[in-house]
Amino acid sequence: MGPKTAKVYETLRTLLASGEYAPGDKLPSERTLVDQLGIGRTALRQVLARLVAEGALEVHGRSSYRIPGAVSVTAPEGLEPWQIHGERDIYDNKWVRLQLWDVEPPGMERFEHHVVRLQHVAITAVLDDQDRVLMLWRYRFVPQQWGWELPGGIVDAGEDPAETAQREVTEETGWRPKSVEHVVTYQPMVGMVDSPHEIYVGHGAERVGDPTDLEEAGHVEWVPLADIPGLMARGQLMGSGTLVALLHILASREKARTTASR
Repeated sequence: MGPKTAKVYETLRTLLASGEYAPGDKLPSERTLVDQLGIGRTALRQVLARLVAEGALEVHGRSSYRIPGAVSVTAPEGLEPWQIHGERDIYDNKWVRLQLWDVEPPGMERFEHHVVRLQHVAITAVLDDQDRVLMLWRYRFVPQQWGWELPGGIVDAGEDPAETAQREVTEETGWRPKSVEHVVTYQPMVGMVDSPHEIYVGHGAERVGDPTDLEEAGHVEWVPLADIPGLMARGQLMGSGTLVALLHILASREKARTTASR
C-alpha cells in the first residue's frame, strides 16, 4: 500500500472501531467512499479486501460490504479436518456428477463416500412497497406436489450470480427487479451434495412482459409477507432456497421492530 492508501485504511479501520456502524450495517457504496475519501476505486478495493481478510468487514455480492454480525460463540480450535486422498467419477453430465471420494476422518479408517455435485444456483426474494414478495405457484414432479417458491436458477459459466438472480426473476415472472442484494451463500445438503446456493433480496420491480421461460414459469403472485408463516405451516413453501430467503426477511424485520421498540 502507498502512503495515501495506507491512510485510507487507517481511516476506515478507526471508523469501524468507533461503533458508528452496528453489526449487520452496510458500509456506504464504493462510489460514495471514493468521493468521501478521495481515493481511486482500485486502491479502495485493495483497502476493503484487506479489511475483509482481517474480519473487519464482510462482503456481500460483488461490491457490497457489511459490518460482521455480533455473535457470542467462538469457533473451537485444534480440531482436525477430514483428509481427502482422491476422488473418481461414477456418472457425469451437464446436470449432475456422481463421485466416490476416498476420505479419512481423524482417528478413523479410510473409506469411500458418495459425493453429488450439482449446479451453482441463485434465488431471489423480490419485495414491493406493500410488504409482498414475488412468488410462483408451481408443480414439482419429484415430490409430486404444488407449492409456492421464489424464482431462481442456474448460474451460467462466467456469469455474476447477481446477474443470474435478476435474469431468472425476469424470465420466470415477467418482472425485472430494480436492484438485488446478496444475503448468504449456503449448501442445502452439506454432508453429501455440493451445490452452492446464492440468496438475494430485491426491492421493487417493474413489469416488462410475460414470462419467457415457459418450462420454469408458473402462476405468478405477489404474496403478502404476513401469509408466509401460515404457508410454511401448511407445507406449501417448496425448496430450501425459498425457506432460507423468507426466514431471513422475517427475522430481519422482527429484529428491526425489536430494536425500534427499545
